[in-house]
Amino acid sequence: MRWWAAVEWIDQVIEKGLKSVDEVEIFYVEGRSVSADLKQKKINLASASEDCGLGIRTIHKGRIGSSSTNDPCKWCECLDAAIASGHLATPLPWEGLPGRQDISQTPLTFDPSMKVEPASALALLEQMLAGSEEHAADVTAGSAGLSTSTVTLANSSGVYYTDSHTGVSLSLEAIHGQSTGSEFDHSSFINKVNPFHVGERASFFAHESAEGKEIPTGNYEILLSPLAYAELLGSVFIPALNGRNVHAGRSRFAKLLQEPVADPLISMYDDPLLPGASGSVSWDAEGMPTRRIDFIRNGVLEAFAYDLKTAYRYGKTSTASAVRGGYGGSPGIGHHNFIVDGKRSNIADERAVYVHSVVGAHTANPMSGDFSVELSNAFWMEGGEFEEPIRSAMLSGNVFSLHNEIIGISQKSRSIGSLILPSVKINKQHIIGK
Repeated sequence: MRWWAAVEWIDQVIEKGLKSVDEVEIFYVEGRSVSADLKQKKINLASASEDCGLGIRTIHKGRIGSSSTNDPCKWCECLDAAIASGHLATPLPWEGLPGRQDISQTPLTFDPSMKVEPASALALLEQMLAGSEEHAADVTAGSAGLSTSTVTLANSSGVYYTDSHTGVSLSLEAIHGQSTGSEFDHSSFINKVNPFHVGERASFFAHESAEGKEIPTGNYEILLSPLAYAELLGSVFIPALNGRNVHAGRSRFAKLLQEPVADPLISMYDDPLLPGASGSVSWDAEGMPTRRIDFIRNGVLEAFAYDLKTAYRYGKTSTASAVRGGYGGSPGIGHHNFIVDGKRSNIADERAVYVHSVVGAHTANPMSGDFSVELSNAFWMEGGEFEEPIRSAMLSGNVFSLHNEIIGISQKSRSIGSLILPSVKINKQHIIGK
């Protein structure tokens, strides 16, 4: 079912639903995507697909029901299933779905020049392969994908919003001897990705890491790349800002509002209206108008993230932080463009251990923040240049504590999924050599 046909049913879904429940919400997605994969340097698979899906939520006397289908023609059955699931739900404090507001309907993450077709994906693969030739390493795998989608959110309180998104994602993996390297890139805009650079960096890390030297166990100044920083930040620190975790006693920050939790150098915020960023959107997954949320300002904790359900339950106000993983998922607390910012400097000038990525960040303790991870593609760095590669070693510490030991952040930031992060230099962290 095409989007224009599906929207004809929206009023009927709401009208029928209101005969049985207090409120109805509809989330409809239609999209098209293409992808191409490499196996070594040959095209292994190229595919194109079109899909659509419908998610329905119903609310009645505080009981929330939900259902979804990939066949919007079956909206009636989907609605009935949502109503039925609501009968089994535990009633919660609920003050209503948001009404319509004067929100810009201009897409913030749509590139009209992007051609979502197989030829575009193949051209991106060819550019990555060309970049990989810059260093003596063998390509093991790679992928390129492009997508476009339209999202419609409507509810019985008058919300009727639409938004369009485009996306391009790239990745390449390489090997040299026993050493591996990988790189990726993504954006909503085709001219903001650099496939040649992805290939060049993947082969660089594979080739240059091959002759790694041992590092003695000890404390070192380290420089975490945006990727390595994202892996630690996303596993521990960001979940601690989730309002649901805070009130459930699962956050280290639960009793630290308006207290210092990081070096005064550091600020963290979600900016959903940032031009050109992949997560930018004018309304969240429940139809709340988005705005910038300052979680940490100059090291001081100032806010937590809330969706409607969590805000109503604990007497708070939604921060328009609701996100969905797709039409089949219910809204949950997340972020749009989570940014770490502060005073910038040339942090790579003085000698430090550069860490490109880490392995095992998901095993970090979300409450205590303690972690122990393996370094991947680590180097000594000085004067902004990579020097001797470091053979496999472990980094152990505490994610919360290291934010009090940050002594500098890089001039430039990089998008890692929905995070926009600088490289960070951290004072005296414990590395265990092998």
